[in-house]
Order: sequence, then C-alpha cells, then structure tokens
Amino acid sequence: MTYRPTIGLEVHAELKTRTKMFCNSANDPDEMRPNINTCPVCMAHPGTLPVINQEAVKHVLRIGTAIKGKIADFSEFDRKSYFYPDIPKGYQISQYEHPLVMGGELSGVSITRVHLEEDTARSIHANGKSLVDFNRAGIPLMELVTEPVLHDAETAGRFARELQLLLRTLGASEANLEKGEMRIEANISVSTDDKKFGTKVEVKNINSFRSVERAIAFEIDRQVALIESGGKVAQETRGWDEAKQITFHQRFKEGSADYRYFPEPDLPKLFISEIPEFSPEKLKASLPELPWERRARYESLGVRKEYADILVQPENKFINNLFENIIKNASGDSALISLAANYIVSDIVGLMQDTSVESKISDAEKFYQAFFTLMQMTKEEKVSSRGAKDVLAKMYREGGDPEMIAKEHNLLQMHDTDTLLTAVRGVLKEEIKAVEEYRAGKEAALQYLIGKSMKATKGAGNPAILKDLIIKELA
Repeated sequence: MTYRPTIGLEVHAELKTRTKMFCNSANDPDEMRPNINTCPVCMAHPGTLPVINQEAVKHVLRIGTAIKGKIADFSEFDRKSYFYPDIPKGYQISQYEHPLVMGGELSGVSITRVHLEEDTARSIHANGKSLVDFNRAGIPLMELVTEPVLHDAETAGRFARELQLLLRTLGASEANLEKGEMRIEANISVSTDDKKFGTKVEVKNINSFRSVERAIAFEIDRQVALIESGGKVAQETRGWDEAKQITFHQRFKEGSADYRYFPEPDLPKLFISEIPEFSPEKLKASLPELPWERRARYESLGVRKEYADILVQPENKFINNLFENIIKNASGDSALISLAANYIVSDIVGLMQDTSVESKISDAEKFYQAFFTLMQMTKEEKVSSRGAKDVLAKMYREGGDPEMIAKEHNLLQMHDTDTLLTAVRGVLKEEIKAVEEYRAGKEAALQYLIGKSMKATKGAGNPAILKDLIIKELA
C-alpha cells in the first residue's frame, strides 16, 4: 500500500527588539543571570497594563511584505488561556482571528499566516527540581504557519533553512535554533488518499535543521508502521528525543476551543492603514535585497549554486562586502567573479573558522582591494592556484600587498621557456619510470611529471607551459 505524508510547519522566532513585547524590560537573549529582565508587567502583577511594541509589529509586517503576504488592515491581540508554570499570567497574549499577515509564499511553500505573540518563560529541570527563569517571558515572538503542502522531510528542512536566512537578512531575528531563538514544530499525518489527511501529530522540541528532517522521517515511518499493524494514530503532541532519535508522547493535542480565545481587553485594536510608517510603500522600501534575489544575481554572474548559498548568508558582513567589492570592480567579468567566489568559500571561510589562525586585517577596505588584485593575478596566471592560496593565507595572517608577497616568496609564475625547459629536462632525466609509463599511454604519468616540474621550479612554473614542454620533449 502507498502512503502519502502531509506536513505543515509552525515556526516560532524571537524578534530582535530593545524591549519585550508588552513592557519595557530588556530583550536580552544573552543574559545568563536568571530573573534579571523582569518587571511588574511581564510578571503579571495586579493592576499592570501591557503596551504594544511597535518595532515588533514592524518586523512581522516586513516579513509579510517579503513573502508577498496580505498585510492586515485590521488586527488585534487575543488571550490564549492555558496554565503552565512558565506562563506568569495564566494566559498568553497572542493573535487568533485577525493576524498581522495572511498568505504568502517562501521557497515554493504556501504560508497560512504570520502573527505576533509573547514568549513564555524558560523551565529548567535538574536534580529532581523544576526552576523557572522569567527573563524570556514576554519577548516578542513571531509565529509563521505553513499550509499542509509539504510531503517529505528534505523539503521541510530546506524551507526552515530559507526562513532562517530571511529572518537574518531582514534583521528581524538571529534565529539560532541552538539558543531556542527559532523553534520548529512539525504537524505530520499519513494517508492512503491524496485528497484526504490522516490524523495529525504535532512534534515539538526540535533544535536543529537536521533534527527537523530526522524527526519528520521517523514520525512518518512510525505512523505507517502503526497503521499497517492494525493500530490507529492518535491526535497528540510528541517530543523529539535527540539522543534516541525517536519521537515520544507528551500530551494529547488540544483544539482551539480549549484555549478559550477572546480579544485582549487591555490592548487597542490595530488599524494598520492609519499608521504612516506601516504603509505598503514604506515597508517595501525598507527591505534589503532578499536572499533569493541575491542568490539569483550571483548565479547570473557565473557563481556556482552551492557557493551562492554560502555567499548570501548575512551574518558575516566581511564576506558579503568582500564579494560585493569583487563584483563592483570586475566589470561583469564572470570568470574573475567565479574565481573569487571559489577562493572565498574554499580558503577565506576556512581561515575564518580556524581558531588557531589569527587575522591581522586592520583595514577591511584595503584587504578587499588586495584580494581583488590577487584574483586578477591568478586569472592572468601571474601566480598559480597553489601560489594564490599561499599568498592569500599570508595576506590574511599578516596583511600586505599580494604582488610583494608573491615576489618575496618566489610565488610569481615563471614564463621564461628556457629556464622552464632546463627544469623539465632535469625532471625527465631523473623520472625514467614515469617517462616510460607516459610513453606506454598512462596519462596519469603526465600529471606526475608536471607536478615534479612544478616542484623543481619551487611552484613558480606555469603548469600549462610545463605541460607543453614535457609533451614536446617526450615526442
């Protein structure tokens, strides 16, 4: 029997604002001391009143604009009633009937809604005790819900990565899964009918993209096995056990009626069109170049897709600016742009991630220009690819001019045929076995002889010229 999985995602992301959603307490996710960023409002003391954080609303409206969703003219907040120790009010201020954004699309996946709410506190369970840290209580939290249009774990993971990239590009959220700044829940069902959904199971506690994919794949297999054994899938909430790589029962799923939603009486209604800052024109003008737009631009310039995926990441401004400087100065030279992308991804990113390597770059603009010069030298074969890597490493560690570094370390490619021919003849005289293998038709022997000739010239020989000289000599 063939089963059809159907998946919908619910993604929560803590928004980057100075203060919390409804009070003036600091929104500081890096505060390690418990219960420091609290006040009577976010602790729900009697007589306190919430105030809407305008910057948080703007973040959600910009996200809605980026995904081409419908921005609400009228929106309001609701009380979502449920009890848990990390909910100081005994209810959560969220949105239900009238979210800020409806519809839209991201990475080919249809979006149902994007709304705004407040985060809960953080529960800590250890040594048989449960503690609550209220620093997180009341932090602005975006919730994005997809339509149930996903059918495999890989597509779900790809969508979640693209959403994280969008949030970071917009400056709306750091969206670190490891810190809980972005939390993904998957609603999964399987059925034998393309037109019907099976019983939906929600999986929570997923803290990495790989775990999202693994949890979905496991849950699909679990439901299929349960159905085939004659059992029934229960509508429930399950957690993901990272150590065991399995889902486990947490509680049976509530319906919306269980939350007793009703409009929040302590907050005003929002009429978006009456707020000049939130006009469609201003929201659109506030957007930077979006990830898919930048990716397409890079690929149109000859950059490989896998390199473009790395270069569009917004968290490293140094890499972004370095590559944009190449594009600016390359005058549409796709070969030079593609070459630079290769060295950035394969060498500079590696140098930056190596904690044992200390950078001496004091002037970023000067390094950008030096890197462009090095790429020109490499394209014009003034230095070999190996030589360019060595020059680049020294530039990163010590600074300096690429041409001077190449001269000082004898890394400029040698084009003098007479000098190179002397080196080639010396290699052919010593490497008799490789010569015989080449003459017997073994092409790998030619590469070996080129490598030996490069070594004989201390890396300065032009490999194309060396190859031609070796072939002529052996002819």
